Amino acid sequence: MGRYDVAKDRFDPKGLIAESYKIEGIVSEECRSIFLDWALSLGDELDTKDALAVLVERHADAAPVHPMSPVLRDGLVQMHAPKRRGGWRSRQRN
Repeated sequence: MGRYDVAKDRFDPKGLIAESYKIEGIVSEECRSIFLDWALSLGDELDTKDALAVLVERHADAAPVHPMSPVLRDGLVQMHAPKRRGGWRSRQRN
């Protein structure tokens, strides 16, 4: 893929996901922490689900046994799962 240019990657603006794939011996817990940092740094201008789909295709499909790959895939699945509403909105009304 050549030299990674952080400034040109809108799906991984800080290069966190790309760099995680370069870390030897990285474990799932570290990948989840990096994923959270990535998600918080993404911003509002880009849909997280769309960015995850690109990153899964770019990284997870190319390295299926890397610990970050299931983290990305799980994140994508969670983005598609319906969210349960809690609090007063979920209670039945008479």
